[in-house]
Amino acid sequence: MKKYFQRLGASLMLPVAVLPAAAILMGIGYWIDHDGWGAGNVLAAFLIKAGDSILGNIAILFAVGVALGLAKERDGSAALSGLVAFLVVTTMLSSDTVALLQGIDVANVDPAFDKIKNAFIGILSGIIASIMYNRFSHVKLPDFLAFFSGKRLVPIMSAVAMLFISAILFIVWPIVYGALVSFGEGISGLGAAGAGLYGFFNRLLIPTGLHHALNAVFWFDTVGIDDIKNFWSSSGEKGVTGMYQAGFFPIMMFGLPAAALAMYHTAKTKRKKQVASLMLAAAFASFFTGVTEPIEFAFMFLAPALYVVHAALTGLSLFIAASFQWTAGFGFSAGLIDYILSLRIPIANMPLMLLLQGLVFGVIYYVLFRFLILKFNLKTPGREDDDEYENNDTLVATGDQKFHAMASQIFTGLGGNENIRSVDNCATRLRVEVSDMNKVDQQLIKSTGVPGINVVGANNIQVIVGTSVQFVADELNKIRKTN
Repeated sequence: MKKYFQRLGASLMLPVAVLPAAAILMGIGYWIDHDGWGAGNVLAAFLIKAGDSILGNIAILFAVGVALGLAKERDGSAALSGLVAFLVVTTMLSSDTVALLQGIDVANVDPAFDKIKNAFIGILSGIIASIMYNRFSHVKLPDFLAFFSGKRLVPIMSAVAMLFISAILFIVWPIVYGALVSFGEGISGLGAAGAGLYGFFNRLLIPTGLHHALNAVFWFDTVGIDDIKNFWSSSGEKGVTGMYQAGFFPIMMFGLPAAALAMYHTAKTKRKKQVASLMLAAAFASFFTGVTEPIEFAFMFLAPALYVVHAALTGLSLFIAASFQWTAGFGFSAGLIDYILSLRIPIANMPLMLLLQGLVFGVIYYVLFRFLILKFNLKTPGREDDDEYENNDTLVATGDQKFHAMASQIFTGLGGNENIRSVDNCATRLRVEVSDMNKVDQQLIKSTGVPGINVVGANNIQVIVGTSVQFVADELNKIRKTN
């Protein structure tokens, strides 16, 4: 079950990766027409509406992306089936259809059905479609129905399955929606403290990949909070909308890069050069794009107590930003690119103060991380026991050869084709299923320079590569086919 949720988290990264496009379009639009919000400039209106076309349909993107990501084969019929499943359930449970089925006026329909086109339903549709693909994509029907065999059968079965799911949701959805609303209102009702709790658990759930479920409640239109869309469309409350995003900027742009510097300074002298290359790339990714996993996984399992401190500091950052109503937003993550784009969004409130907060948190992270690492002799990168490095030469490769060389060494470290069952990837990690974990040479894999390795079960291992993981995964799959 844990593995399945991890795969679900990975599949969500495909649609989430589209969000920066929306942020760029809307950000530029608001820069052009800051006061009119598109009303005073045709080009600004065009860009703002183009960006909104993505954010406004995030549920559909989730349905397609999850179906594609959870299918055994990344086939277009799985993606189509996700769309079909979403269209069926949202049509069957629309307010108009429910009013017709219940024989009542539309105005009297449970308000839960007004929110049926949400991220939760999109994810559910994708899950059902992937199950149908994995079950029916290779089924052969009798000759007179042969045209509908195999992959053509998948969308049909997805539609049929969603009819039954719709019947269940007809009863269950108002209850589920009410529970989600209560949870969201409970946290949001705590104001700044609620934002802090959200930030803490957001980071704490990163190792499991379950933070995506938590994000869906606060960032998207699952229960009406919809913090990301409301911020970029300036349709919320100034100083409040964006409170579940703003506090991440000081952490990702300043805190974690400072933590990386602390880990470099505390590394053993003979390991500093290796740690420097790792931490410089990871800090750059965190500061500019908000991708934090290369840094977080570098110490998450080597020094778990340090990671809990990081989660607590993240919660504190969101609490402080929300308390002072300093707001900014992002389309993908809280890096410099999204920060600059959000500066001219009309609803942004004193966003420059987040830079000041970031500088303070940078100092806190550096001092606290350095103190804790040295005080408790934490085994952060470059401080591992020397025997872990024996007989492991660091991989040296540049240019086009880099990803192939890295993939080749990882392939060998995983035990080759006879030990590798499957390879998948999310935004920053290779997710590999192996037959025998004892045949995995973790030190050989680490010598490629990857930030870390996470063993998540008897047969599952994650190799944290960074934002270039897709290229490594592609090369790894090519090597698997030729061996």
